[in-house]
Amino acid sequence: MCGTVLVTGGAGFIGSHVAAALIEAGYAVVILDNFENSRCDISDRLSAMGFGHPEIVEADVRDSTALEQLFTSHGIDAVVHMAGKKAVGESVADPLLYYSANLVGAMTLLAAMTRHSVRRLVFSSSATVYGTPERLPIDESAPLDPANPYGRTKLMIEQMIGDLAAAEPEFGAISLRYFNPVGAWRGGLIGEEPKGTPNNLFPYIAQTAAGTRTQVSVFGDDYPTPDGTGVRDYVHVVDLARGHVAAVNRLMAPAKAAGHQPINLGSGRGYSVLEAIGAFERASTRAIPYRIVPRRAGDIAACVADPSLAARVLNWRAGLDINDMCADHWAFQSKAGGA
Repeated sequence: MCGTVLVTGGAGFIGSHVAAALIEAGYAVVILDNFENSRCDISDRLSAMGFGHPEIVEADVRDSTALEQLFTSHGIDAVVHMAGKKAVGESVADPLLYYSANLVGAMTLLAAMTRHSVRRLVFSSSATVYGTPERLPIDESAPLDPANPYGRTKLMIEQMIGDLAAAEPEFGAISLRYFNPVGAWRGGLIGEEPKGTPNNLFPYIAQTAAGTRTQVSVFGDDYPTPDGTGVRDYVHVVDLARGHVAAVNRLMAPAKAAGHQPINLGSGRGYSVLEAIGAFERASTRAIPYRIVPRRAGDIAACVADPSLAARVLNWRAGLDINDMCADHWAFQSKAGGA
C-alpha cells in the first residue's frame, strides 16, 4: 500500500470515483460520508468492480467527535476533502445552509487534521471561485470573484487552507478547481445518480433520454455565446479522479510538497448546453426534448479552463472527450435507472 487516504464525501458521485482511482493506484481508502446525497451501498458497488470493501464511517464532517474517533483509530496519511453542499441555485436560495455545511465542515476537518499531525490535503474546490471570467480560458492567476454563495464558500475554504499552510510550514495542500465533471466509470456500477431533481445538466439530460423526465430545462438562450446557451468545460469524472491521485502522489512524494497550490482540472474545451444535448442524443440514439426557461440566478455565460498548470505540476491531462462522457453516462443510466 502507498498509504491510507481519508476521502470525505467519498460515497458521492465524484467521491466514489476518487476512492476507486485511489484504490486502483494502491492506496488504502477510508470513506467518511453522511449519505445525504449518496448511496449507502457504495462499498458493495466498489467491491463488485474489483476494488474491495473500503471502510466506511457514516458521519457528518462537522461532527468533531466522529472525526476524533476516526483519526485516533486509523493511521491517516492524507485527506481528500470532498464533503459539502454543491448546488449553485440552492446556495443562492439558502446561503446559510452552505456556510454551515461547507465552512464549518472544513474548519472541523482541518482542526482534526492539525490535532493528529496529518499534513497532506487535497481539497475539492471549484471553478466557481473565478466568478464571471474576464478572459477565456481561465488560468489560476485569474481574478477570484465568485458570483454565488457556493463559490464563495469554496474560495473561503481555499483561503483557510492557505492560512493554515502559512502557519504550519510542513502542511502541504492542493486545491483542485473542478470545471464540470460528467460521465461514469466505464463498465462499472458508479455514476451520477442524484436524489430528487438533479442540480446538474448531464443527469437531467440522461433522465430525459431514459424517459423518466419529459424534457430538459435550458436556463437561458440569450447569453453572449455562439448559440445563446451557457458554455461549460466538461471533464470526464474518471479523468478528474485520476487528477486527485496525481495530487495525492505529489503530496506524498519523498520530496514532500509543502504550502498551498490551487490547480485547475478541466479539459480546456467548452460546450454549450445545446451542444451537450446533441452529443447525448448521438450517444443514446434518442431524441431529447428541451425547452428554454429564464436564466438561473448565479449562473454565468461561459467557463473554460486553462489546464496547463495541471500538466506541468501533476503531469495530468484530460484524455476522454465529450463522446466518452456521454457514452459512459448513458451506459450507467441504462443500467441504474432503465432506458
